[in-house]
Amino acid sequence: MTAVYDTPVVLDRREGPYGEVVLRRHGALLQIIANGCFLMDTSDGRSERLLVDAARDALDGRAAPAVLIGGLGVGFSLAHAAADPRWGRITVVEREPAVVDWHRDGPLAEISADALADPRTTIVRADLVAYVNETCDTFDALCLDIDNGPGWTVTEDNDSLYSPAGLAACARVLRPGGVLAVWSARPSPEFEGTLRNAGFQQVRTEEVPVARGVPDAVHLAVRPG
Repeated sequence: MTAVYDTPVVLDRREGPYGEVVLRRHGALLQIIANGCFLMDTSDGRSERLLVDAARDALDGRAAPAVLIGGLGVGFSLAHAAADPRWGRITVVEREPAVVDWHRDGPLAEISADALADPRTTIVRADLVAYVNETCDTFDALCLDIDNGPGWTVTEDNDSLYSPAGLAACARVLRPGGVLAVWSARPSPEFEGTLRNAGFQQVRTEEVPVARGVPDAVHLAVRPG
């Protein structure tokens, strides 16, 4: 007997400012594809939730900390942050208008509708690399999930975010003692070294085992202060 597999169904396809972005359904899962590269789906979300929780837990107990989430994605990080009353202001920077639309009026609203309605939540349509270099705002935590990791970026321009200059920009938007958390599809000892060389302290990595292959990882670092 020949096995029958679900065929992905494209729900929306758009040409965005950084290339093609696609939302598709594969069985029960929703998937985001950028320029032919699989970014994420709705299958799990453990590591995205860890990204938010680990950043909060690494803070010094300050009241109602403000968090900047880089990348809306399928909405797991935002939804998890908004479900936690301990967070104060929640700002999400997303550069793809299509992704924002899929959350506001499309299939991804099933994950993020409550979070988007939360008065603490603000969505900023901007490129994160430009945002951390230009904003005058500051935050207690910065949670980055815009790539598959420091060594596997969605676009070449994102490489600069993980460089010494890019990490300096991240530190600039963090308040003293603030936490930088970076999602990665695999642990990166090299990136840990880059964080230390950029002046961050308490650098460490938390891992989330996956069914096959190397674990997902969240790199954590604290701005001195």
